[in-house]
Amino acid sequence: MGRPMKTNIFGRAVLGFVVGTLVLMMSVVAPSASAQQRGSDPEHTLDLTWDRWLDHDELGERMRLMERTWPDFLDLQSIGMSYGGREMWLMTINNPATGTDDSKSAMYIEANVHGNEIQGGEVILYTIWYLMENYGKIEDVTRLVDERAFYLLPSVNPDGRDYFLDGSGSGGRTGHVPVDSDGDGAFDEDGPNDLNGNGLIDQIRKYTPGEGTHRVSALDARIMEQVPPDETGDWVILGSEGIDDDGDGRVNEDPIGGYDPNRNYPADWQPNYIQGGSMNYPFELPEPRAINDFMMAHPNIAGFQSFHNSGGMILRGPGSAWGGAYPAADVRVYDEIGEFGERMLPYYNYIVIWRGLYTSHGSSIDWTNDGLGIISYGNELWNGGQYFNSPLLQDQQQDVRQPISGQRSRYFFDDFLEFGDEFVDWAPFDHPQFGPVELGGFKKLSSRVNPRFMSMELFHRNMSFTLYHADMMPLMSMGATSVESLDGSVHRVRVDITNESLIPTITVRARQNKVVRPDLITVDGNVEIIAVGWVVDKNRPGPTQLIDQRELDRIMVRSGHPGRTTKTIEYLVRGSGEMTVTYAALKGGTASVTVRLR
Repeated sequence: MGRPMKTNIFGRAVLGFVVGTLVLMMSVVAPSASAQQRGSDPEHTLDLTWDRWLDHDELGERMRLMERTWPDFLDLQSIGMSYGGREMWLMTINNPATGTDDSKSAMYIEANVHGNEIQGGEVILYTIWYLMENYGKIEDVTRLVDERAFYLLPSVNPDGRDYFLDGSGSGGRTGHVPVDSDGDGAFDEDGPNDLNGNGLIDQIRKYTPGEGTHRVSALDARIMEQVPPDETGDWVILGSEGIDDDGDGRVNEDPIGGYDPNRNYPADWQPNYIQGGSMNYPFELPEPRAINDFMMAHPNIAGFQSFHNSGGMILRGPGSAWGGAYPAADVRVYDEIGEFGERMLPYYNYIVIWRGLYTSHGSSIDWTNDGLGIISYGNELWNGGQYFNSPLLQDQQQDVRQPISGQRSRYFFDDFLEFGDEFVDWAPFDHPQFGPVELGGFKKLSSRVNPRFMSMELFHRNMSFTLYHADMMPLMSMGATSVESLDGSVHRVRVDITNESLIPTITVRARQNKVVRPDLITVDGNVEIIAVGWVVDKNRPGPTQLIDQRELDRIMVRSGHPGRTTKTIEYLVRGSGEMTVTYAALKGGTASVTVRLR
C-alpha cells in the first residue's frame, strides 16, 4: 500500500480550528508580554502597505526591496522587454538548500495581462511578501517553499498598466504595439481625448427630445436607462469623450494599440476576422513571446495561474467548443481544485470558458494546458456582489421592502461607501462635432477594480487559492523497499514509488499531444538488470507486468505517474553492493532510494 500520504496544506483544518480556538481563549485570558508590547500581530521583517495601486516603476522598486530583504530565497530577473521598453520583472522563490528551482515542481503566476486589470499585480507582490514573512513561522508555508519553486510575474503588460494608472485610463486594456484599427493606413491616430481637462475620459450624452435611445431614470437622475424598442427617449449616448482626430467622420475609432494580449498564443489561435484582437500570427507580440521563452526553458512548471478582472470567476479551458472537451481524468483534477476554490473565494464561480463566459481563441491558459501540459486557471478578480450586496430598503411606491439592484446599487454604494467620489456629475460641454452635450460618468477605478478598502481580502484569498493549487502539483517520493535473495547473486528488489499530490506528473492531454517528456526510472550501481516490471498488487501473489524496453536501467514512463497513487516496481538483478533507484519527472521533481544487496 506504500507509506501514508502526507497531509496537504488544508488537511489539518479541523485540528487547526480547535487548536486555534484554544489558543485564542488562552490569549484572551492571559495575553503574552510580547502581545501586550506590540499588539496581536507578529513583527514583520518588512512592513509594507497594501492600500494603493503601484505603477510599473513602483512594482519594480518593491520587488527589488523584497529581493534585498530575503536574498537567500528570492531572485529577480527581467524575462524581456515590453514594446514600450519596460522590463518584464519576474521573481523566483526557491530554497536552494532543498534543491535548485528547476529540479522542483514549479508554480507560475502572472497578472496584468490587460493593462486596466491591475489588482493581480498586487496579489503577486503580496504572495511574495507573505511567503517570505511566514517562512519558518507557519509550518505549511515553510513546507511549500521548501518543496516547490514559484515564478511570479506581476505585470505582463507594463505599458498598458502605466497608461491606465498614470493617464486617463482609457485604452489601458491593450498593449501598445501600433495597430491600424480603422484600416486607413495610419496607426493609433484617433483615440479618446480629455476635452474638459479633468484628467478623465468621461462619457458623452446628448439631449434629443423625442428622438433618443435613453431616458433619465425616475429613481436617480444620474442613471441613463435604455428605452424599449417601441418607445423613444430624450437622450442618446455618444460613447467616450473625444473628437475626430483624423477627420474621417468618426470619433475614437483608432485608439492606442487595439488588440488583445491574451489572444496571441498558438493554442487554437485564429485570425482577426474570427478572433478579434489576435494580431497577425501567434507570438507576434513581444510580451507573450518572452513568457513562452521562459516557460520553454522551465519545463518543471506544473501549475499556471493568470489573474484578470473582473466578475469573480475561476476559469479553465477550453476557450472554444471546437477545441474538444478535456479528457475525463484531467477534468477530475481541474474540478477538484476549481470547486475547492469556490469555497475559498466567496462570490466566485468555477467556469469552463466557452460554456460559461464566452468563446475565445489563442488564450494563455489554452496554450499552457494544451501546448505545455500545465494545469492552468485564470481568475477574474473581484465580484461586485461583494461590494454591492445591497440590503433591503423600503419601497414607498409598493410599501414593500425591495433590494437595491442593477445600476441603483452602484450609485447607492458610491454615495455611502465612497462618499460620491467615483462618479463625475453630468455637466454641459460644447463639443466640436456633436454640439451641446453633457460629460460625466464613473471614474476609471470604479466597477472593474475593487475599492481599496477591500484589497486585503482579495489579495489573501486569491493568493491562498494559488498556494492550494501549488500544493496539488505532483510530488514524487520513494516509499517502502524490499530485497529478496533468490539464487546466489540474483536478487528481487521492490521499490514503492509515490506521487503524493493530486496532479499527475503528465496529464492525459499532454500525453495525447506529446508535449511533456516521459518520466524516467533509472538504476545506478554494480548490478545487471535481468528483468523489470510493475507489481499488480504487492499484497497478493500474482505475476509482475514486465516492461518491454531496450534499456532496463533507464525506463521511460510515457503515461507519467497518476496523482495520489503508489506503484511498486520490481527488479530482478545480479550483483552486490548498493543499488540506487531514481524516479525523475519534469513536473514532479526527482526522488531516489538506495538499497543494499545481500
